[in-house]
Amino acid sequence: MVKAATTAVVLLLAAAAAPAWAQMTPEGLWRNIDDKTGEAKAEIRIRDAGGGALNGVLEKRLAKDAKPDEVCGECSDDRKGKPLVGLELIRGAKKAEGKDVWEGGKILDPENGRNYTLRMTPIEGGKKLEVRGSIGPFGRTQTWVRVQ
Repeated sequence: MVKAATTAVVLLLAAAAAPAWAQMTPEGLWRNIDDKTGEAKAEIRIRDAGGGALNGVLEKRLAKDAKPDEVCGECSDDRKGKPLVGLELIRGAKKAEGKDVWEGGKILDPENGRNYTLRMTPIEGGKKLEVRGSIGPFGRTQTWVRVQ
């Protein structure tokens, strides 16, 4: 009887903790916030792209001045002229060994068409994501908020 009760408690604790473990990943839907205005700009969905890599797609634009049919006119690669909604902004991020950090990928800033070296770190139990784009020693970090 004690063994059955102990097993039940262990299973309950594991089930309760599972969502927390699952959240310590960049996978999911995120809202990014404009650095200057503090307003939500867009929602980006980050998914497993296979081979341990993550990619992220701009799913929804939230800025007040967003045009629904706007394209990436500043992009210089295969994304040039493609609609911003559905555009792949994050490519090839992989989990660093032994750390809750995803790096080695690239992130596109569709406003200037530049690709930056990417580093993503879940914080606050996975409720937020620090996203850093950089070129050499220069870069900036945004904090994205999990939508789901």
